[in-house]
Amino acid sequence: MTTLVGRSRTRGIDTLSLDSPDTRNALSAALVTALADALTDSAKDPDVRAVVLTHTGTTFCAGADLRDPPHPDALVDLLRQILHLRKPVVARITGHVRAGGLGLLAACDIAAASPEATFAFTEVRIGVAPAVISLPVIPRTDPRALARYYLTGERFDTIEAVRLGLLTTTADDVDEALAPVLDGLRRSSPQALAETKRLLTARVLETFDRDAAGLTALSARLFSSAEAREGMTAFLEKRDPAWVV
Repeated sequence: MTTLVGRSRTRGIDTLSLDSPDTRNALSAALVTALADALTDSAKDPDVRAVVLTHTGTTFCAGADLRDPPHPDALVDLLRQILHLRKPVVARITGHVRAGGLGLLAACDIAAASPEATFAFTEVRIGVAPAVISLPVIPRTDPRALARYYLTGERFDTIEAVRLGLLTTTADDVDEALAPVLDGLRRSSPQALAETKRLLTARVLETFDRDAAGLTALSARLFSSAEAREGMTAFLEKRDPAWVV
């Protein structure tokens, strides 16, 4: 069987790698399940102090797999799982992040990327909205800056991602930048890390409790619409959708 999520450990840090480079680590139903299972294993292991979420290939995550999309409820559950995990989750990114991948990024507690990474909320360009991923994205980003990228689907770089609040830091050598972060996590009490993370994620999780059902319904409605069918077909056929003027 193909391993969609790789796992390794160094001194109490579990590294989970999205490992479907042929699909640019798109969020298929199978990949979402595999990542959820890997996070569950990390959560249960008392020897794991923190989790690093990274990727193989040149793309961290291209968003939903249009050929095999996960159910919106499954994506909500995965994002909530990252936030609820009683261990810090650190995103390590050296490639591109699109659409649903930005939901994963926003759910992480700390995030670092190298300059070759680019970002885009591309949902509007295929006829849908960044609905479910808004649950972690909106509470953790600057609303005025976010509006531009939500509405236009433009690409932006790591400097802008830091300004928005999606990234903690950017550096030429992302591993060097994360070294003191991981050292700090290794030196911290497991109990203290869990309770401190709970303080930091409480407001984000309030958004889940309040809005998840409505945003899941919105996502399902938009993905089944005629405009979304045209947008996704155009994307797969590498052409402009009919509404472009």
